[in-house]
Amino acid sequence: MLKISNSDYAAIRKHGEDTYPHECCGVLLGRMDDGTRVVRETVRCGNTRDDSPHNRYNIAPQELIAAQRKGREQGMDIVGFYHSHPDHPARWSTTDLNEAHWFACSYVITSVEAGIASRTYSFVLAGNDEESKRFEDESIEVE
Repeated sequence: MLKISNSDYAAIRKHGEDTYPHECCGVLLGRMDDGTRVVRETVRCGNTRDDSPHNRYNIAPQELIAAQRKGREQGMDIVGFYHSHPDHPARWSTTDLNEAHWFACSYVITSVEAGIASRTYSFVLAGNDEESKRFEDESIEVE
């Protein structure tokens, strides 16, 4: 399960609306609590994909390291990532799976239809290597 505050949940959805028709992306900082990823802060990142930002995203290594450092300084870890799907369902794609490498992390996807955030779902990256990795549906509890 993924627990997230209403304000962080709203910030993720707003980020998707702000970057429409391109995909947004960011990092979820928090802690594990009895098997639940508890988000304490979202970190907006820039989408560095210039070849197809409407259906692909990439977080620059410098931004990822900065987010990880920020989290560690505040006693948090990276517990997940988020991105948007402009005018597409909030379901993971084959590309999303192929480019996911942080096992046991949440991957939150928001569908943004005609500039308005609609559905938001989360998936946890399960498995322990490239051959066994898979996304599993994960419930979101907005606090």
